[in-house]
Amino acid sequence: MFAYLPHTESDIREMLERTGLSSLDELFLDIPEKIRLRDGINLPSGIGEYQVFREMEALSHRNNVEPVSFLGCGCYDHLIPAVIKHLTGRSEFLTAYTPYQAEMSQGMLQAIFEFQSLMCRLTGLDVSNASLYDGHTAAAEAAAMALNSSKKGDSILVSAAAHPSTIRILGSYYADMGITVETLPAKEGVSSLQELKERLSERVAGVVIQTPNIYGILEDLSGIADMIHAAGSMLIISANPLSLGVCRPPGEWGADIAVGDCQPLGLAPGFGGPSAGYIAATEKLLRKLPGRISGMTVDRQDRRGFVLTLQAREQHIKRQRATSNICSNQALAALGTTIYLSSIGEEGLKETALRNLNNAAYAFRELTSIPGVEAAFEGSFFNEFTLDLPCDANILVADLAQRGYFAGVPEKRLIPGADPGRLIVAVTEKRSKEEIDGFVRAMKETLI
Repeated sequence: MFAYLPHTESDIREMLERTGLSSLDELFLDIPEKIRLRDGINLPSGIGEYQVFREMEALSHRNNVEPVSFLGCGCYDHLIPAVIKHLTGRSEFLTAYTPYQAEMSQGMLQAIFEFQSLMCRLTGLDVSNASLYDGHTAAAEAAAMALNSSKKGDSILVSAAAHPSTIRILGSYYADMGITVETLPAKEGVSSLQELKERLSERVAGVVIQTPNIYGILEDLSGIADMIHAAGSMLIISANPLSLGVCRPPGEWGADIAVGDCQPLGLAPGFGGPSAGYIAATEKLLRKLPGRISGMTVDRQDRRGFVLTLQAREQHIKRQRATSNICSNQALAALGTTIYLSSIGEEGLKETALRNLNNAAYAFRELTSIPGVEAAFEGSFFNEFTLDLPCDANILVADLAQRGYFAGVPEKRLIPGADPGRLIVAVTEKRSKEEIDGFVRAMKETLI
């Protein structure tokens, strides 16, 4: 099953002699007697490799993998081109770590460079980097950039319509640091611009707004950047990158920083990860970016090469000068996103986004035709929307799971105290008309 050979008795004797010990019991003398395992482990005796595979296969069949998924809230069931798994599974990428030696890491450095270039093009901003865990921690790093760029700012405003995990992680990042994270109220499912206007001051370093937001609604950010900049603050927009195939990019809204999660771009939902976050910014914020930036250059023989142009994490430079302690190398996930965008191209991205938009619009129309099911909010949405149900959403979700559908995410699971009858439903390009119609029928039968 894997390349491993256990130690022989002679191996064990030789190792004990080298360490000056007479027995394995002597090796474990530091472990208290009362917690030592004496009776062995209750496991069946060894069986052949083929039998092990059969047992594991039988166990896997107990997993509930057949239901059609309408889950969302940051992690979606999209179509993934086969080329992504093929290329990211190559050992050159799969086993790569931080590219410390440029001459030995040209492939990985180029992959990071291409990822950065694509993120800049997608967001309409000047510079981007790599190695952020996910969209939530990307928002926290963006907030750090805003705080580090402000002379008097000691607070961050985040919309209540942002993902609850983003809000919680912002709170965790800045707990006990003298930094205040305040929630900007949401009214009718969108950020309250009146509250924003009243709360802006020189103490606010940055404002985080998500679009599409947690309810799936596309926020209208017209004029917000001017208002925020006039107060000396920065606008941070968190956006589903797939939505940028048809929606206005953060750069056109006047954002200083754009963040988000790359999961919709070629990364499998898994059990919530792994993923990669993206962050892009205006050029003036280049040296405030966390992580690393891969750049393209030429050597003395005029040959193209790739290098780490900027390394602002504490592992690379003096700790007090670092912009962040971000240490993970999410380059493999970022590579998956790079392959996805490269393989489907600009027109493919637009077509995929439009299919999400159209599928969601169709499902929304059909679901709200069911007696008792209503739209929770007005407003345009991308591939996700929120419904008010005539029953407890948790009960409906459990019933529909038995019918073969993951119906969505009850708002109460994300936000304590939320309406128990509210359900957030996501519809991607992967869902066929037959699947959507089947889902509508199943919900109707469950409710009526």
